[in-house]
Amino acid sequence: MKIKAAILAVSAAALLAACSPAADKSGAPAADAASTAPVELKAPAGVYVMDPTHASLQWSIGHNTISNYTARFNKFDAKITLDPANLANSAVEVSIDPTSVDANYPGDYTGTHAGSGFKSWSEDIAKNKNFLNAGAFPQITFKSTKVELTGPRTAKVTGDLTFLGVTKPVTLDATFSGEIEKHPFMQVPTLGFAAEGKFKRSDFGMPVGPVGDETTIRFDGEFLQQVAPAAVAAPAA
Repeated sequence: MKIKAAILAVSAAALLAACSPAADKSGAPAADAASTAPVELKAPAGVYVMDPTHASLQWSIGHNTISNYTARFNKFDAKITLDPANLANSAVEVSIDPTSVDANYPGDYTGTHAGSGFKSWSEDIAKNKNFLNAGAFPQITFKSTKVELTGPRTAKVTGDLTFLGVTKPVTLDATFSGEIEKHPFMQVPTLGFAAEGKFKRSDFGMPVGPVGDETTIRFDGEFLQQVAPAAVAAPAA
């Protein structure tokens, strides 16, 4: 999506509101006109930063052709630059700390993997040169390059994913989850977004091994408008 886009990777996307569908050649409006009508955003233009207490970034890969293995990252940041007048001009940036991967391994890892040299499965994934190799590549990033609106609350967000020192384009399916004009505690406009996408880890140079090559990433989160600190009042004369 600091991955797997990814992040989040991605994710993310401050975007989403499509134009109403055109009438067909018979002059009749499209059947789903109501469902594709543009969304009028209450949120003003500006930069929105992720609320880490209300965000999740997960990734999953096929495991031995049996099921999907899922883990998450606990440390990542995301920022949305919102242009409500033209959402296609909006942008998203994500950074992920690969050492924060959390595999939630319940067993005795050191007892069953004494030769690995790692204290946990999470540490193995984070630092092993065959996996995230965080010692050599301490950050995974995603930066959007194009936003294509696909519906009143959806968009395809294409961006550059930099992972294991390799940068390649990845496209995420993003959904505008909602918004409020004023956060009940922070007192600023707040947005909600979800994004999901897939890529092949072998494209970034990671050995595939016994598990699947295709990686799925999923992001859900809330974003608070970044407000400049109020100017300090001049002392009274």
